[in-house]
Amino acid sequence: MWYIITDVPMKILKVNTAAATIEGAPQMVEKNRSEWTAEAKKKANLDNVERDILYKTLDKNMFAKIKTCTTAKEIWEKLTQLCEGNYQKKENKLMVAIQKFDNAKMKPGETLAEFDERFSGIIIELISLGKDYSNSEIALKVMRALPREWNVKTIAIRESKDLYKLELHDLFADLKAYEFELGIRTEEDPSTSQ
Repeated sequence: MWYIITDVPMKILKVNTAAATIEGAPQMVEKNRSEWTAEAKKKANLDNVERDILYKTLDKNMFAKIKTCTTAKEIWEKLTQLCEGNYQKKENKLMVAIQKFDNAKMKPGETLAEFDERFSGIIIELISLGKDYSNSEIALKVMRALPREWNVKTIAIRESKDLYKLELHDLFADLKAYEFELGIRTEEDPSTSQ
């Protein structure tokens, strides 16, 4: 049914027997509604079904912006324009996302799980805007974004792992294990509580 959204509403056609064929291809004309079969009626109704599906997914605010559209294709194009914007708006979004990536740092008091969620959100946003970083660029950025107390671990990761093959979730899994170890050592070692 995706073709209903990407193309114009389906037309029910028949061969025009009154017109001459051009280069062997028959000329097609729209059938009158009285000539439609049950299957043709279903096909003709697909645009209504698609519009209904799209309407049901929208809140009142967004619905108000597309309610004048007459086909599923028009609705989809309007939603795309509203959500993604034009070329300039996309470029601005990309620049902001790149700045978020460049400025990403683990905040004081932030857990690694929270940083993972926030950083992964930035990566997802960049990918959706068409910007792709290599595994090594992402891994190095994460390791540089960590506080100084992580230096020992990040150096060990750099020396022991192939950063070009290191996936983001694997990196965070290693770092979370280290965070867990640090937490246990801190609780057990009375000298760290002073």
